[in-house]
Amino acid sequence: MRNAMDYKRKNVQPNWCPGCGNFGIDAAIKMALAKLDRDPNQTVLVGGIGCGSNLPYWSDTYGLVTLHGRPLPIAVGIKRANDALQVIVTAGDGDTYGIGMGHFIHAIRADVPIVCIVGNNGVYGLTKGQASPTAKRGRITPSTPQGAPYVPINPLALAMAAGGRFVARGYAGMVPMLADLIAEAMQYRGFALIDVLQPCVVYNKNFDYAYYQSRVVDARASGHDSGDKTAAFQLALMSEDKKIPIGVIYKETNATLEPVAGCSFIEANDIGDMQPLFEHYSQFKK
Repeated sequence: MRNAMDYKRKNVQPNWCPGCGNFGIDAAIKMALAKLDRDPNQTVLVGGIGCGSNLPYWSDTYGLVTLHGRPLPIAVGIKRANDALQVIVTAGDGDTYGIGMGHFIHAIRADVPIVCIVGNNGVYGLTKGQASPTAKRGRITPSTPQGAPYVPINPLALAMAAGGRFVARGYAGMVPMLADLIAEAMQYRGFALIDVLQPCVVYNKNFDYAYYQSRVVDARASGHDSGDKTAAFQLALMSEDKKIPIGVIYKETNATLEPVAGCSFIEANDIGDMQPLFEHYSQFKK
C-alpha cells in the first residue's frame, strides 16, 4: 500500500509563497492517490500556467505543464487515448474560468472522466495579483485600481448549468476533507469538478485562512442531498457573507451516458499506434 510521500518528487521543493493554499491542494492530491493506491505510472497530472499549475513539477507521476487556459483539452485527449490512466487537471481560476472558459464548458459537456481541480483565490497570483474572473465586484487590484467592474463567475452554478454531473467545492485549509473529496471524484465515471477555496496570503489578504475557517460548513453534514439538483443550485447561489458550503454539491448517480456514434473512446495498447484511429474514422467515409 502506497503512502502520500510515494507521489512526491524527490530532491525538489515547491516554489510557492509560504502559506500558499497550493500546499494544501498538493498534499490532498497525494493523500487521495495514496488512499486509492493509484499507480504513479498510471497517473497523469496536467497543469496550465499559474502558481497551482506548477504542481506536476513536484509530483512523482507523469505530468504536463501546458499552455495558459489549455490543460483541459490536453487532459481530455490523454484520457481518450488511454482510458486506463488516472488523469487530473490542476489549474487556477484565471486559467480555467478566464482564458480557458470555452474549454471548461465543453469538457463538462463531453463528460470525459477526468478530475478538474481548480485553485480559486480570486487573483492571478503568478503575475502579481490582478483580478481573476472570480474576484469580488469592486475589489481593488493592480489591474482594477477603481475596483473590479464585473459580477464574479459562479463556478458551481455554471458547471451544473452546463450539464456537470459531479460538482464540488473544497477548501485548501482542510486537507483531509479535501483529500476525501478528491478521492471520491477520482472514482466517479464522468467529468468531476472540484473548485477549491485557496487563500493567497500575498495578493488577496482579505480572504485568508481566518476568513474561510469561520465560514466553511460541510454540506453533507448539514443535511444537504447532493442528488437534488435544485437544492444544489440553491447552495451554489448562496451568499458567501456568512456561510460557505463545501463538499459534494451535486452528484448525479445515474450511469454515464453512452457516447454517440463517432465519439467513443479510442482504445489502443500503443498510444503511438495510429491504425485504430484510421479504422475508427474510416466507417464515416462516404
